[in-house]
Amino acid sequence: MSPLPLSVLDLAMATTADSTSSALSNALKLATHADELGFERFWVAEHHNMNTVASTNPAVLIAHLAAKTSRIRLGSGGVMLPNHAPLVIAEQFALLEALHPDRIDLGIGRAPGTDQHTAAALRRTPGNRDVQDFPNNLIDLMGFLGDVRTEKGTWDYLSATPMATSYPDIYLLGSSNFSAELAGMLGLPFVFANHFDTGGTLQAVEIYRGHFKPSIVLEEPFTIVTASVIISETRDQAEWESGPGRIRKYGMRTGKRAPLISPAEAANHPDLAAAKAMPTNSIIGTPVEVKSDLEELAKATQASELMISTSTFNVETRLKTLDLLSEVWKNDSIDSNDLNKRSAQETLA
Repeated sequence: MSPLPLSVLDLAMATTADSTSSALSNALKLATHADELGFERFWVAEHHNMNTVASTNPAVLIAHLAAKTSRIRLGSGGVMLPNHAPLVIAEQFALLEALHPDRIDLGIGRAPGTDQHTAAALRRTPGNRDVQDFPNNLIDLMGFLGDVRTEKGTWDYLSATPMATSYPDIYLLGSSNFSAELAGMLGLPFVFANHFDTGGTLQAVEIYRGHFKPSIVLEEPFTIVTASVIISETRDQAEWESGPGRIRKYGMRTGKRAPLISPAEAANHPDLAAAKAMPTNSIIGTPVEVKSDLEELAKATQASELMISTSTFNVETRLKTLDLLSEVWKNDSIDSNDLNKRSAQETLA
């Protein structure tokens, strides 16, 4: 890999051709392949009551993936803190860290990861009290995992067990200036959800750095910026593969959530034109084009690391994306025509 690390975010997305079990099996295939290729970390998300996503419990899925991989860091992108008691999360990730020392990341988010009714069922209470209490709950969670920031706290009389010899690394996730400012004030690593296409990426990372205070876990700002990526041998093929993801994202914004459809179905979908007209941060193209765009993103945001996600219909295409990106990223002298030619030959073989 190049000096700037690359990581992978996976939602274990369901497709019209896959069952939930298949989606989770595909997540394992991606994790093991990313492990073999040298990616830095592999994170999974938390979403509820969605027929498009199979990843509902990051801790359980992380345990499965960590047991089947050897080197790569496994983590949550992220655990939605308002849905859970801080002690529950702390004990889950303390256990993961004890099982897989120095390989576990705990990414924490503030959003519910679902609709209001499901959020109320998860929290067993209506309203946004847990969201409003987020900073205090985060301080509690950090204290349970060895990062004590106040003189007194619940960790004075409660402990997250098992008592591991090391703690998982905590990251604050967000797509807003609030999360950026909080991460900076607490001296935590900040992960910005650039793949959400909500805008504000540059402003958020600037706010994070402007409010950053060194802490016991971090002396200097550390940012991970996410990017939705689709790579293929030709730009036309990459655009073809991007159709399902465009339709899915358009459906999420218009209340038409559904599993990923095939590229052929997307090409004939009535919403395709509207989906393509939506502004997007997605990076789509040949390996060299994608590398160039990722490098521009890293430069603009001064990212410490990039984390890519890919929304293609077939797991084989997702695996190929990791192959192509890994090869082009670590080889500064690679010729784009040569890479595209070899990739096409492999496809035909």
